Amino acid sequence: MKAPNKAAKNRAAQANSAAQAIAANPYVQRIVGDEDLRNEVRSAAKSARKAYARLSNGKASSQAILNDKKLQRDLRETADSLRKVSNTLRTAPAKRRSGGLARKLLLLVAVVAIGLAVSEPSRKKVLDALFGAEEEFDYTSTTAPATPAPDPVATS
Repeated sequence: MKAPNKAAKNRAAQANSAAQAIAANPYVQRIVGDEDLRNEVRSAAKSARKAYARLSNGKASSQAILNDKKLQRDLRETADSLRKVSNTLRTAPAKRRSGGLARKLLLLVAVVAIGLAVSEPSRKKVLDALFGAEEEFDYTSTTAPATPAPDPVATS
């Protein structure tokens, strides 16, 4: 067997890099993953083929476009399919959201809030950890109680 020459290796490397670039293209990935989009592309190609066949039957192109109703219908179908494909490719694909971490975090916060609302000792521990322990103090007045005013009715 002959060893492949340098030009053949170079062409194979170029083909490989082109295939990788095509596979990385987001539009190609959308077409591969979206069956409805593929059907619209097929429909556009089919109606374009029909229109081309009717247009290249030997008649003058300008006359065929103006007078041939089937050609006009095929061109309209092609345009509609291409418009749908374009709109689909322009819109962002729907992302699948698992919401796993966010949902778990929300559930954890809800459970902790309910636990703190129900249990006074745990609520006190959390408040003490956040704001410091409450200072217990006894209040003693440094002022003497006021002397009552004499009752004017009792003195008479």
